[in-house]
Amino acid sequence: MSGRAAVVVGGTRGIGRAVAALLADLGARVVVNGRDSDAVDDAVRGIPGAVGLAGSPADPATADALIDECVREFGRIDILVNCAGTAEPAGSSILTVTATQFQELIDAHLGTVFQTCRAAAPVMARQRSGAIVNTGSFAFLGDYGGTGYPAGKGAVNGLTLAIAAELAEHGVRANVVCPGAKTRLSSGPDYEAHITALNRRGLLDDVSMAGALDAAPPEYAAPTYAYLVSDRAADVTGQIFIAAGGFVGRFGRPTPEILAYRDHHACAPWTVAEIAQKVSGQITS
Repeated sequence: MSGRAAVVVGGTRGIGRAVAALLADLGARVVVNGRDSDAVDDAVRGIPGAVGLAGSPADPATADALIDECVREFGRIDILVNCAGTAEPAGSSILTVTATQFQELIDAHLGTVFQTCRAAAPVMARQRSGAIVNTGSFAFLGDYGGTGYPAGKGAVNGLTLAIAAELAEHGVRANVVCPGAKTRLSSGPDYEAHITALNRRGLLDDVSMAGALDAAPPEYAAPTYAYLVSDRAADVTGQIFIAAGGFVGRFGRPTPEILAYRDHHACAPWTVAEIAQKVSGQITS
């Protein structure tokens, strides 16, 4: 990746820092972002050749400044990696979350991804090249509870697929990684209590619980990000990957399953009873 220029959002801790460090090791020049200026300074000291810019990229001005800083320092932007995130409040569910808490979670996840992609996409399109990797989560399936976190991560998936389709003709790629790693968001007594409670309630199976409680360090997730922004993935776009310890996987693209069909030109609308009869026994959890 010699000569490549990258912005890593959430690059001061956890997976983001591991990604920023790996990209630098592979020859890229990196702009590290985080909301805490002290953490940004610490990351820059630990990553050779990196520069930093503090602030929340959910703010459009900060997102614009991040991309401008990369172009100003390195002459271009080839890579955008979004790793920022924040946990749900302890015990949060649709029964307890406030409107303010929900909006904060959406801003932190979906808002950050939208704003940075909005700022980077025109520059990459003009260059006719670029790679975007956004961070999703298994939580979008709903198994891990919460509200704003799974909603935000699910929206990141949809937004990224749309970006990939839109930018393909401009030579720009976009993918998602759903990582599993031991970070400050996935460790500690509150997190462990949350995971075991989900298992006890039947929301999370035993295998998933064990994996969540014994996740690998962030360095195990970082190579999948590096692969996706490299030339080795030149034909890979619009995909949702999994990077959890030694496991690398991919979510297949959802396709509709036909439960019932008839030609609307020749038939009346289905009745409720007819739909119930067709659907009954075909829906599995």
